[in-house]
Amino acid sequence: MHSATRLAALIRARAVTSAEVVEAHIRRIERVNPTLNAMVATRFDAARAEARAADALLERGGAAGAPPFLGVPCSIKESFAVAGMPNSAGLVARAGVCAGADAVTVARLRAAGFIPLGVTNVSELCMWMETNNRVYGRTNNPYDPARTAGGSSGGEAAVVGAGGAPVGLGSDIGGSIRMPAFFNGVFGHKPTGGLVPSSGQFPLPGEGALRFMTTGPIARRAEDLMPVLRVLAGPDGRDPSCAPMPLGDPDAVDLAGLSVLSIEHDGVRPVSPDLLDAQRKAARALAARGATVREARIDLLARTLDIWTAMVGAAEGVTFRGLLGGGRPVSLPRELARWSLRRSSHTLPALGLALLEDLGRRVPARVRRAAELGGALRAELVSRLGERGVLLYPSYPEPAPRHYAPLLPPFQWTYTAVLNVMEMPATQVPLGLNGAGLPLGVQVAAIHGNDHVTIAVAQHLERVFGGWVPPALSWRRR
Repeated sequence: MHSATRLAALIRARAVTSAEVVEAHIRRIERVNPTLNAMVATRFDAARAEARAADALLERGGAAGAPPFLGVPCSIKESFAVAGMPNSAGLVARAGVCAGADAVTVARLRAAGFIPLGVTNVSELCMWMETNNRVYGRTNNPYDPARTAGGSSGGEAAVVGAGGAPVGLGSDIGGSIRMPAFFNGVFGHKPTGGLVPSSGQFPLPGEGALRFMTTGPIARRAEDLMPVLRVLAGPDGRDPSCAPMPLGDPDAVDLAGLSVLSIEHDGVRPVSPDLLDAQRKAARALAARGATVREARIDLLARTLDIWTAMVGAAEGVTFRGLLGGGRPVSLPRELARWSLRRSSHTLPALGLALLEDLGRRVPARVRRAAELGGALRAELVSRLGERGVLLYPSYPEPAPRHYAPLLPPFQWTYTAVLNVMEMPATQVPLGLNGAGLPLGVQVAAIHGNDHVTIAVAQHLERVFGGWVPPALSWRRR
């Protein structure tokens, strides 16, 4: 299956019509979605009409002035406002809410020619690493439906990983682009903090944490990451955290002059042997291109949970417990009791995160100290990477776990979360499948503003390891 960039070129050359491309992806979604439960609301008829309009424009000779992705389908995470589509973020109290207008990033995708096929499932309020909620239910992994698709952009990554869209739009405050992309065998890019506006999403963190929450692409081919990022980037006048930043060219990056820092674990949560082996192979592939590879350990990474919780929690705004209650904080004892009787409108992970938030507020001295450690960690990473460096770091301690397994232990997501509060760009890169047929991968991170460097590494590793491997979908024959 082609990239969005390749599909756009074929459509412009009229080697294939947008109507044919859109219909092929609709058929794929219809085939896999009954098992995956990834796309939770569709706009297939509208997409077909928009595809016919794109083809009509090209027939009239409009290719010269056409937008770059004219007629190419995409999918959108349900937490982004898409005019006329649900926008609940998996919260029962918002189950009937539909968006009246597009979020800025959705509008920019449309202006670039993309055709949204529908919106995809999320974890409740987008704050857990498994996509499951009381509005839409659970999303399953296309490589093995008994396993998680990740979260909170799990629906997006599952649709893209299953071949239902070449590109999807995700958001990430603790790994919500990169973890699902990893579990579903595709590419996911978390941009530099402040590069892409978050306006038009629900929920949003307090203003102090807006630079930790980033919007970016999930894609089955690496060549789409930078073109889509260019479409999304830039201030919109509404998100105060977003600022103009130059975007470099991945094709201009000299891998031979690159410094690679490979860190295989955080010192607390061990990483599976198959992922360690994949990361070491990625490091050797970069060394073969002339990069200088150093293995290292950074002791402060062991404090990632405290650092992320403190830095995100310090942002002013509605508390997570308040969001669960629609503005009025829920009673955690009451909701936990209701959950035990299967009568709560909330998922257990959401209630657990609200409890963690409460506990953090009761020990302010520890929170202040953890935030200081976060500043020290950021300074150390910037110093050790420099302008010409990248970090290789696991996307998660193991390939996609079985459903509910991430609850025990519950803090494995810190491998991705730390890079949010560091505001560093990070690209999740698929590295083939393990012996059980599950995707392998690694994060590639760099200092602030070097999105093009991590994407350049992703493009090279795709050439070496093959990138996205279409799932066998053998479960369809069961």
